[in-house]
Amino acid sequence: MGGILGELANFVISTIESTGYLGILFLMVLEGSFIPVPSEIILPFSGYLVFKGEFSLLGVALVGAVGNIIGTLFTYHVARYLGLPFLYKYGKYVLVTHKDIDLARRLFEKFGALMIFASRLVPGIRGFIPIPAGIARMKIIPFVIYVFTGSFLYSLVLTYAGVVAGKNWDTLGPYFRKFDWVIVIIILAIGAWWIWRHLRKN
Repeated sequence: MGGILGELANFVISTIESTGYLGILFLMVLEGSFIPVPSEIILPFSGYLVFKGEFSLLGVALVGAVGNIIGTLFTYHVARYLGLPFLYKYGKYVLVTHKDIDLARRLFEKFGALMIFASRLVPGIRGFIPIPAGIARMKIIPFVIYVFTGSFLYSLVLTYAGVVAGKNWDTLGPYFRKFDWVIVIIILAIGAWWIWRHLRKN
């Protein structure tokens, strides 16, 4: 199980190490769309490289936000120009269920454009909220502003967490290593449940 998580982490880390800011941008584009690449690995690791002096904190946050905008705009335009029938039919191939889409629609109808901003800060629904915005043909400029603001704050916080972890690694490292196997089991259990739920629904 640790090998599966390790491969994902290695892919993210090697991409960032080999391509720098471009790698962060690429990974955050995927994270901002339907592709389940975890920003919870991308940004803290980038923050660790900020601590080492290879990146800047604001640079990572900015690149992360721009990547998120690109990925989100992809989802927005799919919803706007291809519509719900397309998403209902083909969403299952990227683990997007009818329930996910309908939940996003209800949240957007209840909270409006504010949900675009708030969803950037909440894991699990970020990839779905652009769908009702696209269907409702929300104006592109306000949409981008909300996405950028939320994504920038989210990227800044997670990157800074990586900086803090890097500064305190000598102290925190032994504790993290002690409970590595517990963390791996919890993360993989959640991931397995998420995939099973979506496949069962589809």
